[in-house]
Amino acid sequence: LGFNVPYQFSDADFIISARQLQMFLSESDGVRVPFKALVYTTGECNYGGRVTDDHDRTCLNSLLNRIYTKNILKRDFSFSDSGMYTVPRDTDLRGYWDFITALPVFSAPEVFGMHENADITKDIQETNLLCSTILLTQERVTSGDAGGQDKVVETISRSLLEKLPENFDLEKIQASWPVNYKESMNTVLHQECIRFNRLLSTVRESLQNLLKALQGFVLMSTELESLSLDMTNGKLPVLWAKRSYPSLKPLAGYTRDLIERLTMLKDWITQGKPDVFWISGFYFTHAFLTGALQNFARKYQVPIDQIEFDYEMLPPKPLIDWTRPEDGVYTHGLFFESACWDNENQVLAESLPKVLFTPAPFMWLKPTKRDEIHPPAHYLCPTYRTVDRRGTLSTTGHSTNFVMDIRIPSAHETSHWTNRGVAMLCSLTDG
Repeated sequence: LGFNVPYQFSDADFIISARQLQMFLSESDGVRVPFKALVYTTGECNYGGRVTDDHDRTCLNSLLNRIYTKNILKRDFSFSDSGMYTVPRDTDLRGYWDFITALPVFSAPEVFGMHENADITKDIQETNLLCSTILLTQERVTSGDAGGQDKVVETISRSLLEKLPENFDLEKIQASWPVNYKESMNTVLHQECIRFNRLLSTVRESLQNLLKALQGFVLMSTELESLSLDMTNGKLPVLWAKRSYPSLKPLAGYTRDLIERLTMLKDWITQGKPDVFWISGFYFTHAFLTGALQNFARKYQVPIDQIEFDYEMLPPKPLIDWTRPEDGVYTHGLFFESACWDNENQVLAESLPKVLFTPAPFMWLKPTKRDEIHPPAHYLCPTYRTVDRRGTLSTTGHSTNFVMDIRIPSAHETSHWTNRGVAMLCSLTDG
């Protein structure tokens, strides 16, 4: 929890960090402790040497700053709000031993600055891992049961084929929404339709081939057998995932999500550019964001590398009541993890007990010259495409799952939300 990528931290990292701590303390006079040097050697060299994600490095240093701090020299200092985890008073070896053994066997989330809901997230992850492992060890279907399973797969396949719409007519879309220097969204729409056509073709052809294989007309290949097994287990087939946008939803949820995304594009084509964009519905969200910046840059003749988004949280109202802004775009469809939005005070707030995800407010993404942005106190909230926040490390230093950082107004310090692992998500794992 807290990190986007799992790291194999070793005992050697701990040992060298402990030795460096001892060395720095021995050379200091007990008052001028080099806390910054301790954070750097531990967070950037020892443990940080294994960290590849920029946001993980920020999280690691934020956690270390809770420990390597001048406040630790105060008698009333506590590592947690409950006061359970404190610095022990001067005592002998037995006293330190008794203090340590009195601590809970399982550390509470508050030790790491996390919300109590982190326990629920941990339990869900462990349960999912257990279930996935059990499915991997499941025996293949015997010949006596194959008929029943084949019937189920055939029913699911036919149902999905009936729900799938036809591919987009790219020539017709190109004629209705031609390339326009002053309207980059036309290009974004066309590219999105190309990507979804590729996905639709893959899904449709694989299902048709699977039905033929079940009827004995073609050979049941390894790919089709894997497709059949994934559909039986209610998982997103690996064959589709190779052509798909990132998603952790089960098969039924993925199908509904895909239909909703296709419907959004269809409405855009037939009814015109929407006043409020469902930002989570894009196959490639970065193209949409770049398009919004390009429109502004070309309209005001400003170099695109000198502008970025400013963010304004908006009160909720029905979609039909919105009017397209003069510059920038209105968006909706994101979710908060480990926090929620206080609509009354217009700031980021603590999660409610047992509520892991909450809808984010409508947002106005306003392209602005970088030197004209003067935001209030805020938390730079990372936004990801899926809950696991994990992807392939790109040349920008960010994960391919990463979308952008959004400035969210906050009454707390940035480290408070960083330790809680607060992020915004485009897609959840439920159906």
